[in-house]
Amino acid sequence: KPGCAQAFVNDVAATGVLEAIRAEEGCRGYSYYLPADGSDAVLLVERCASRALQQAHLQQPHMETIAAIKAAYVEATEVSLLASACES
Repeated sequence: KPGCAQAFVNDVAATGVLEAIRAEEGCRGYSYYLPADGSDAVLLVERCASRALQQAHLQQPHMETIAAIKAAYVEATEVSLLASACES
């Protein structure tokens, strides 16, 4: 939603869910980035050991916390899967 990028990232960080995600089996990285030009967008770069572990990550209870925060701040989500992001 317009004007909410930084607030979204702040709220996610405040919940402690990032630490839980980063502790998951196969997680090789999970970080949010904001554009240097100040545009209202958020980039999530998630690296995982395998596609299966990434799919298991999506089913973790703490992902419900992220979903609730997204509902308050995010209008749309675009997902791009890179081969090197999930290596097998």
